[in-house]
Order: sequence, then structure tokens, then C-alpha cells
Amino acid sequence: MYIGISKECYFLIELLHRHTNINREHILLCLKKIRLNSTFSELEDNFGISLSYASKLFLRNLPIISSFLKPFIVNLDKNLIKRNLPIAFRHNYHNVSCIIDCLEIDIQKPSKALHQALTWSEYKKGNTVKYLISCTPNGLVNYVSQGFGGRASDVTIVENCNFLDGLQQGTCILADRGFKHLEQILHEKGIKLLRPPSVNAGAKLSKTEVRQTKIIASLRIHIERVIRRVREFHMLKQHSVINTNICRVLDHVIIIACALINLQDSLIK
Repeated sequence: MYIGISKECYFLIELLHRHTNINREHILLCLKKIRLNSTFSELEDNFGISLSYASKLFLRNLPIISSFLKPFIVNLDKNLIKRNLPIAFRHNYHNVSCIIDCLEIDIQKPSKALHQALTWSEYKKGNTVKYLISCTPNGLVNYVSQGFGGRASDVTIVENCNFLDGLQQGTCILADRGFKHLEQILHEKGIKLLRPPSVNAGAKLSKTEVRQTKIIASLRIHIERVIRRVREFHMLKQHSVINTNICRVLDHVIIIACALINLQDSLIK
């Protein structure tokens, strides 16, 4: 509830302290800030330190905690993924190795006009930072990109992050219609893109296409559930606007949140 770590995994705090030499209370301060989006005034009262010191501790320690937790976001071998496939994937979609989608985080309007333009999201009608998130069919986060301005399209993000470098030939990616322009690039790398059939304006889908759309939507639900878990960290909630000063460590916040949800109960019961 308070730090995003279950009782069974609470030993991580001790491990973090031992490997990073960060005070245990300071680790808890950072995790509580991410989980509950507590103001620095609240943290000042909770931990008996000054407001400016609480802010300094958060910004200084977050990259260190992030580098310790990053190994929990593991890019698994496709054969290992296939051995642990959920039943829904096993018949027609046994080649799917990952499901991808983009996550947008609202941020404060930047002071510079160039940054305002780069982070403006037409979809959200506000300034955002965008991340590509990939999970395995059983809901384990196996990749998260660095942040891109909200102006960047889903395809641009995939092209400019190192996601494709970690994929093996013959991999099959599940995505929504927004990634359709990625097909050619993936084909050249020997990777298959599986997505719902495109719909032309005024045209109707055939019965087969409707059925396929429903099946793919039911399988893509796992990435939506992963994103919902990420949003349970209140700093990353919908309409929880990130302060300009914290934007520089937002990549680390996302990595910590994704690593911690990989330690939670499995999405597939």
C-alpha cells in the first residue's frame, strides 16, 4: 500500500541498503513518493527532515535505486516464453513473444517553447512524456524505453529506442492498430507483427476479421493490465501531472515501477 513492495519481498529494502549504502529510511522515502505521490511537505513531516532535504534525497537516490532494480526487467528467450505460455495463446498464437503498447504520463507545461512543442500530445490534449512498454504473454514486463516527447508517434518510438535490438529472428509481436506502419521495418528484421485488421473509412469488416479482432483484443488485454498496475503507482496515475523538476528522473521512476510490478502476484491466475 505504501511502497509497492509486498511483505514477502520486503527483504529487498535490506538488499538495497547493503548494495547501495543508501539509508533504509531514504529508500522508503523514495518508494513512498512514487507509490503514493506524497508531497515533499508530507515527507518532511513523515521522516522528520526539511522539505528541501527530502527533495534532494529523492532526486539523488532515485537513479541508484533504479539501477539496482533494473535487472528485474528481463528480456526472456523466446523458447522460455513459449514454455510458459498462457492457455489462450497456445493454439493459434503460440509464436507470440511479447505484447507492446505506449504509456503516456502527463507533465507540467515546460517553460521553453521548443519543449512545449515536443511534448504536446494531440491525443491527451496536454504535455506528456511517452514510453514504450513490452510484456510477455503471461504479463511480465520485459522492456521499457526511455521517455519520448508526447508528440512522437508509437512507430517513431519503436524505431528510435533499442527495443528491436533485443528481439530474436522469428519473434512475433502483438500490438494494436496504431503500430501498422511498423510492419515493413519488422519484416526486414525477420520479425512478425500481429495486430487487428485495418478498417478503411466506410468499409465493414468481414466475419472472419471481426472474430480475429476480438481474439487479438482479448489477448492484448494483458498489456492493458500491466499498464493498469503501473498506474497504481500514484505518481504515474492518469492526470497526475509530474512537476518539471521531477521530469528529469521520470525514466528512473518508470523503471522502478515496472521492476516492482514484476515482483507482485502473477497477472495470470
